Amino acid sequence: MTSSAGQLLDLDITGIAHGGTFIARHEGRVVFVSDAIPGERVRVRITESTKSSFWRGETVEVLESSPHRQPHVWPEADVSRDPAERAGGADLGHIKLAHQRTLKRQVLQEAFDKFAGPGLVAPEIAPVDDGNGTGWRTRVSLHVDDDGIVGPYAARSHRVIPVQSHPLARRRVAAEALSQKNAKPGRIDLVESADGQVHVIRRPAKGKRPAAQVIREQVGERKFQVDADGFWQVHPRAADTLDTAVRSALAGRVDPEKTHLDLYGGVGLFGASLGELGATNIVTVESSRRATELAQQNLEDFDVHAVTGRVDKYLEGFPNGERVGAVVLDPPRAGAGRAVVEGLHALSPDAIVYVACDPVALARDLGTFRELGWETASLAAFDLFPHSHHFEVVALLTR
Repeated sequence: MTSSAGQLLDLDITGIAHGGTFIARHEGRVVFVSDAIPGERVRVRITESTKSSFWRGETVEVLESSPHRQPHVWPEADVSRDPAERAGGADLGHIKLAHQRTLKRQVLQEAFDKFAGPGLVAPEIAPVDDGNGTGWRTRVSLHVDDDGIVGPYAARSHRVIPVQSHPLARRRVAAEALSQKNAKPGRIDLVESADGQVHVIRRPAKGKRPAAQVIREQVGERKFQVDADGFWQVHPRAADTLDTAVRSALAGRVDPEKTHLDLYGGVGLFGASLGELGATNIVTVESSRRATELAQQNLEDFDVHAVTGRVDKYLEGFPNGERVGAVVLDPPRAGAGRAVVEGLHALSPDAIVYVACDPVALARDLGTFRELGWETASLAAFDLFPHSHHFEVVALLTR
């Protein structure tokens, strides 16, 4: 039997895939399906059937519902709407929160089993607050189309859809988002800083990029300067949570006589973690010159050298004979990669803490570390992005 985009199929959902879609099979072929739950039978509209190994589809009707299904926390993303009208950005919002974490752990375990080698057990995905998983986004991006419609993109598309709510956003961010009208085509970023102020950054498709606004974020008693459109964790408790996890992993492992590295360091969050643990010689490496400038300012009370550059190139030129203590590695979603892992191994650091936002990239890198003789001494995982498929993992690596 052949198929084409648009065909309807009734399929049994057997698992969850990395990236927030779900797994079914049809005539031996994998079908990646949105808005479903393992154990359900759903009616699926095929959206992509050009690959011989897999197809993609979207749920249009739930035929046999999972006990873990709930009305979507974002009504504009509910399965009752046509898939083309469902808001994107909350791809697990139709699943009860506890089961979301079960599924995320399953994704992590399957990544470990496939890429990291045998024996590594995924930790529980820990919540970071006691709420219902809404009201946490301090940063929201809206888009404006050529007709002046303001809203998020529909799921898996670049089509703007109007919405009447933003349940994942902080209250003030949501209110500001809904007030945006008559904007020029382009993008609008809304950012709530630590003081509760909402900053509106308009990015018209044509014209000059606006000058950067510097805002202040806070972790414990320490304040960080960051550009409003620069990188900072989205959940208001994320930076504190990850700082605590990094410090816990490295407690007693920071030798003040050695050089300590904060790689992919951004504006210095984990450089500060190293400094608070007693590091007196810290190098933070980041490819963004602007972030490096801010890191140097944010860490001015420590002995810090903030380097602008690629991490792999920095490691290639690392001074011979310099002794490396602790390393914090916080790569982008693609992971560190073999060159960086091998470059770090060559420096013989005392310990490495890997902060990961992608389970598959983490698993690949842990597999490379294992090949080189490193072991994963501890793992912690945090549900910093409820109702989406994203989560963070902190791994301690020792020789």
